[in-house]
Amino acid sequence: MAIVNEHYLKLASGYFFPEISRRVAAFAEANPALAPRIIRCGVGDVTEPLPAVAVEALRSGAEDLGRREAFRGYGPATGYASVREAIARVDFRERGIAIGADEVFLSDGSKPDASAFVEILASGTPAAGGNRIAVCDPVYPVYVDNNVMAGNTGPALEGGGYEGLTYLPATPANGFVPEPPREPVDIAFLCFPNNPTGAVATRSQLARWVDWALAHDALLCFDAAYEAYVRDPALPRSIFEIRGAERCAMEFRSFSKNGGFTGVRAGYTVVPKALEGRTRSGTRVSLHQLWSRRWATCSNGVSWPVQKAMEALCSPQGQAEMRALVDFYMGNAAILREACRAQGLRVWGGEHAPYVWVECPRGLGSWDTFDLLLAEAQLVVTPGAGFGRHGEGFFRISAFNSRASVEEAGRRVSVLVNALAQK
Repeated sequence: MAIVNEHYLKLASGYFFPEISRRVAAFAEANPALAPRIIRCGVGDVTEPLPAVAVEALRSGAEDLGRREAFRGYGPATGYASVREAIARVDFRERGIAIGADEVFLSDGSKPDASAFVEILASGTPAAGGNRIAVCDPVYPVYVDNNVMAGNTGPALEGGGYEGLTYLPATPANGFVPEPPREPVDIAFLCFPNNPTGAVATRSQLARWVDWALAHDALLCFDAAYEAYVRDPALPRSIFEIRGAERCAMEFRSFSKNGGFTGVRAGYTVVPKALEGRTRSGTRVSLHQLWSRRWATCSNGVSWPVQKAMEALCSPQGQAEMRALVDFYMGNAAILREACRAQGLRVWGGEHAPYVWVECPRGLGSWDTFDLLLAEAQLVVTPGAGFGRHGEGFFRISAFNSRASVEEAGRRVSVLVNALAQK
């Protein structure tokens, strides 16, 4: 009989987004008359059609595969050079950031990249000689669960979290942007604009992280999946805007939320050639070379039609259509943010991110708030407890929905306050 990876058994529960789906499905089954009224503002999945330029590129790419003279089989594991060049030019060099095309690695999304990148780092708990890993709290669950499954943590702790991880509280007091840890850490996972809180690190805050990483020879794994939602040009959209970051950081990027590619699947990582790790004996090693080797071994690359669509989004028309898509969702976020504020709820996010982070009223628990909104308003949100201990007492509302549904969701938030007032 096969021996399993027992680290999977340490996971405290199922990935919590499926738990949301399970509860919604159970409610719909028990209340069939109310099921059509359900508005889903929980999972951050896009709803609007793909940009027209991407649709045409996907069609053209599929037609290429149907013609002998244009047919393509296996492509480069890290992506075609022209696509990587287009991304490096539009997302970085035109913004004054010196990223080369060969430092861009195409993939099917930043979520699997966050999982895969752990593969090239030493496994094991800190007590066993593994990396000391820091995550913000609340945090996108993938960063934690990936490390649990890789054996980089101890067992689950009572009340949430895992032994062996360094948690950095993100609270209203620090604007949901933690400072670098005082204790020694080898790797820190950061996400700005943040999922779930919607917070954005200022240039000086991000510079403190880069300075800390350089001083402590630490690695920053920076998730910039929502960078297109930053409204203020003074705020950084990439960690590589900070001097020295190419020596201490790598970056996850995605086309899911700016190009609507959640169903298409496309993203990329940036791993600079200057970035290094070390062996346990102290020998310095290029992480760029290890990441390249990992892709050559484990992947045959992103499909040709999808790569054509990625390149099309880098064109002037593609950039304009993506901006329009982002503007639409940010309009939704503004509606949700103001609707919550109008009910006297404390609100964060929604200004540089497609998520609104809301404090539960009267100390109500986040899962209680979820259940109440579902039962009384048929509105699905995301309970903050699913993002970590410091997410308890909050809930997240996603702006990814139609305008009509978002406007109705904003009206239904009042049901929460009214229901509590009657108790």
